[in-house]
Amino acid sequence: AGSTKRGVIIYSRDYANFAPGAVERLAMIPNLVAFKDGQGDLRRFQQIMERVGDRLHWIGGAGDDLVPGYYSIGIRTYTSSIANVAPKMSLALHDCASALTAPAHDELACLMRDFVLPLYAFRARRKGYEVSVMKAAMDLTGQAGGRVRPPLNDLTRDEQKELRTLLKPWKAWL
Repeated sequence: AGSTKRGVIIYSRDYANFAPGAVERLAMIPNLVAFKDGQGDLRRFQQIMERVGDRLHWIGGAGDDLVPGYYSIGIRTYTSSIANVAPKMSLALHDCASALTAPAHDELACLMRDFVLPLYAFRARRKGYEVSVMKAAMDLTGQAGGRVRPPLNDLTRDEQKELRTLLKPWKAWL
């Protein structure tokens, strides 16, 4: 952070799992502007937010499947892999989660049940598979996802067929 005047963020992912006190100390860095969660541990994230307050911008970065949880603790920004395939759905997730109405929350529950959770279950089959699935989804929807880089593997023909079936109901969102 000291080598640039630009804003920097903490990205808590994998082994970079910060305790609330550590984030509080790091928040003293003048150009630290945000904290991005990649752990999905809402309890810890909430403790960090409570400790640091509004000093940082809070970003949910562990996935679209955590939108309801993130928004329930006050997060209003998240990174979306679904936006690469269906940006309209990503925006709908944000809008529904942000709304204070029961109909919007019902719509959010439907989006989660019908689209997001099945996709994330498919992606969770093995380590690193998330990238392979999203690149294949882009290819299958007429976008340029391309091949994954080693050590990751592209989907097999059978997996692509299964993903194509999973994506059929997404037509209205593409």
